[in-house]
Amino acid sequence: MIPGKYRSVSGRAASNVEFKLNKETPSFPGRLLQHDLERNYSSRQGDHINLVSSSMPSFPILQRSSEEKILYSDRLTLERQKLTVCPVIDGEEHLRLLNFQHNFITRIQNISNLQRLIFLDLYDNQIEEISGLSTLRSLRVLLLGKNRIKKISNLENLKSLDVLDLHGNQITKIENVNHLCDLRVLNLARNLLSHVDNLNGLDSLTELNLRHNQITFVRDVDNLPCLQRVFLSFNNISTFESVCCLADSTSLSDITFDGNPIAQESWYKHTILQNMMQLRQLDMKRITEEERRMASVVAKKEEEKKRESHKQSLLKEKKRLIINNVARKWDLQQHRITNIATNQDGKDSDSQDHCQNDGSTISAFPEETGSLDSGLTSALQGLSVTDTHLVEVDGDTLSLYGSGALECLDRNWSVQTAGMVTTVSFTFIEFDEIVQVLPKLKIKFPNSLHLKFKETNLVMLQQFNALAELRRVDQLTVDPQGNPVVNFTLWKYYVLFRLSHFNMQKINGTEVTQNDMIMAERLFGILAHVASSELPQYHLISILGDARKKQFRYLLETKGKKPGIVNEENNDSKRLVGESTNRATLNYTTRDFYNEKLEEIKEKKKFCKMYIEDLVKEATEINMKNEALQKLWPQMFIELVRDAVMEIRNKNSYMKLCLQQITDQK
Repeated sequence: MIPGKYRSVSGRAASNVEFKLNKETPSFPGRLLQHDLERNYSSRQGDHINLVSSSMPSFPILQRSSEEKILYSDRLTLERQKLTVCPVIDGEEHLRLLNFQHNFITRIQNISNLQRLIFLDLYDNQIEEISGLSTLRSLRVLLLGKNRIKKISNLENLKSLDVLDLHGNQITKIENVNHLCDLRVLNLARNLLSHVDNLNGLDSLTELNLRHNQITFVRDVDNLPCLQRVFLSFNNISTFESVCCLADSTSLSDITFDGNPIAQESWYKHTILQNMMQLRQLDMKRITEEERRMASVVAKKEEEKKRESHKQSLLKEKKRLIINNVARKWDLQQHRITNIATNQDGKDSDSQDHCQNDGSTISAFPEETGSLDSGLTSALQGLSVTDTHLVEVDGDTLSLYGSGALECLDRNWSVQTAGMVTTVSFTFIEFDEIVQVLPKLKIKFPNSLHLKFKETNLVMLQQFNALAELRRVDQLTVDPQGNPVVNFTLWKYYVLFRLSHFNMQKINGTEVTQNDMIMAERLFGILAHVASSELPQYHLISILGDARKKQFRYLLETKGKKPGIVNEENNDSKRLVGESTNRATLNYTTRDFYNEKLEEIKEKKKFCKMYIEDLVKEATEINMKNEALQKLWPQMFIELVRDAVMEIRNKNSYMKLCLQQITDQK
């Protein structure tokens, strides 16, 4: 017995298929199955056959001579015969190979009697439905490429099928193939598939061709124990996650993704190699050890980048949660202040209404509902959202949220970080609390030039006076949100006037012009002059710094001199110093500081009162003692004189007494 073989090498079914025909005849010619079955394979032009009419309408009958039957007993080639139907084939039950390539057949029929058929080729016809094959239980190779089939069906009895070629059809779904446990090659290239699944049960499948479809994701491939080659070229695969099941296949060695959006990504190759270590070929090119090593290096870098990105996302989300929490606390605080003010005006607040206000406060600052991946969501479950302040340094900007953030100015900031900060942003912090830390800000961040205020309760122009003690301010940004002072038409001019010694460049992003400075001087120059003129001298000196005190005293000393004594330069200096002094009288005292001063004054008054009362009491007692002494003094003087006379009357006795007293003292 001479075994005949069918072998496919990179053929239209994209496989290395090999099976034996147990027949004592020469082997029938092999066919090269191309991967996509796009080229017609070459073969004989056909056997010498005769097709004659039959009694059955529209079905010709096949007749072969005895010599042909003996010479080609196991095969029959009817390609390019312009057939529209399958002819009736009688007396050929021993056929193993039947070729109907390149005809116009629309339906599979008249071959149910060929129960020994192993190879059936119906490539390039007009078949719309798979049918008429239920009796061909020995069929191993079924080639139905380039037809009009829309659905995989009627293959239930073909359990011995080894190669199934359905490329170039109109199939939209993989189905009805799970029972083909011996199938080794499945070609579904050039169809209308949008996804790959329902492949369970194909335990012998080694090659799967899915080129030129519309596939966006792949499933179930990791359940195929023998799969070695998968061809996914020219589809719509854009992410590795959509084909990640391929990484779980332990048998896969060759794969192609060229022509997909994913193949255009910079991370494509190293991601595939890193996740599919078992691959030997990618996109029909052998993978080298150097490529694997480079993929490993790049994958590690990508992993580090991914971890860093995850960390940044986590920090960003935590920041968002904290800011929302600070905003809620701030709004609740503002409601409480409003309620207190209302109560002081004699209006009682209903507790139920207050609770409703609290509820509306929370809804006024809803948390953003951005979509987060599951990993980030689980990580956020461990975050604390009870923090009431946030300190952030981003480039040259120091952002402070919540009053507790002001404590950061007491930290030991590095010289590099502190020197890099040029912008300081305050959000959800009372301006009066900010005023108290301005001296620290000037020391800790000497290069800060831009101040931003948002939700800081800037309500009156006098509050800007507090900024005069800073070292330098080039830009000022006051957000209208939470700062009613910006509703005043002239607030910018007042800032320019009061902080003129800073030569500010921008206010709320708008360039400051010379005309703005002139207008500011015209509007508020008289105000400053009146304020400084009406203040007592001692009070004026008390609000000035040491340097300005000396300058102010200099002005006072030169007031009485004649005009000719003081030269022109000194006059100019006096004028400039006077302007700075006038502005210095426009200061700002915070409510807390004012209350502290009131308490201090009360304590001083109390102390002074007690001190004066003690002095008066002591003086009264001294006066009473003096009056008593004046009354007693004449009699006391007489008695003193009398005692003295009595003592010295006996001179010797007196001298002995004195000497005795001196001796006793020693």
